[in-house]
Amino acid sequence: MSANCFADTNLLVYAFDSSEPAKQQIVLRILEEQGGNGQLTLSTQVLQEFFVTVTRKLAKPLSIEDAYACIQQFGVYPMVHITPELILRAISRTRDDAFSFWDSLIVEAALQAGCQTLFSEDMQDGRRIGQLVIQNPFKLKGDTA
Repeated sequence: MSANCFADTNLLVYAFDSSEPAKQQIVLRILEEQGGNGQLTLSTQVLQEFFVTVTRKLAKPLSIEDAYACIQQFGVYPMVHITPELILRAISRTRDDAFSFWDSLIVEAALQAGCQTLFSEDMQDGRRIGQLVIQNPFKLKGDTA
């Protein structure tokens, strides 16, 4: 996996979703390999979405206290803060590239951080945006589905 990676919210959520053990193992490996060497970047949007998802939407939700502790740990990763300028770039991307606003905000944060890989299950695997390539870490090599 390449250096300078950005994680979409779904990656962090799977680290705590025991109902998806195969995906959980893949994410834990990414967090260890990329997060452990400072090459995994997040955004404040990702942390916000993570909190809501793991405390409300998992089959076995985390307590608010446990989610708080997770966000404290994720807070040591390189972080892109959502600014008005970033929001305006995301709006332009939504208008020009047919991404949803929330996905555009993720893409723009990854680009701002100079990332080469955006790990996401929800966006088009293999799509290139400048130097950034979207990669679905759960898709097997050669999988066309």
